Amino acid sequence: MSEEKQQIKPFFRVLSTDLVGAKPISMALLKVKGISFNLSNAICNTLGLDKKRKAGLLTDKDAKDIENLLNSSDKLPIWFLNRRKDWETGENKHVTGGDLRFSLDMDLKRLKKTKSYRGMRHAVGLPTRGQRTRGHFRKVGKAVGVQKSKVKGGKKG
Repeated sequence: MSEEKQQIKPFFRVLSTDLVGAKPISMALLKVKGISFNLSNAICNTLGLDKKRKAGLLTDKDAKDIENLLNSSDKLPIWFLNRRKDWETGENKHVTGGDLRFSLDMDLKRLKKTKSYRGMRHAVGLPTRGQRTRGHFRKVGKAVGVQKSKVKGGKKG
């Protein structure tokens, strides 16, 4: 069947996410949390999918192929994966959707529990990667070493 005769489904469900059926598959996959532009193109190239083909024209078999590709870490290069040397299991895998949010939360809880420098900075709400705090991050109210004139007790003008 050609694409004109085949009906485009409004939604295409893959990895517990509804993708817009009218978009090309390479762009529609970007809606899945944990899939970037490069990974989306790699998925299409590995599975032999046409990147310009509409997502609504894909079959359920294609959805299972995409899920199986991301679940098996040996088919993609290791630098594409977002969970290399996982803390609990030590394996390389790619996490998407709600599992990605859960693993991030558990990593932050582990850092806070061990009272590491990064964990303490996360707990207080300060930047963790060495940025300056005196001149920046003032809108949050976490600036270090800066006092407002009201707090100092000084007069204005």
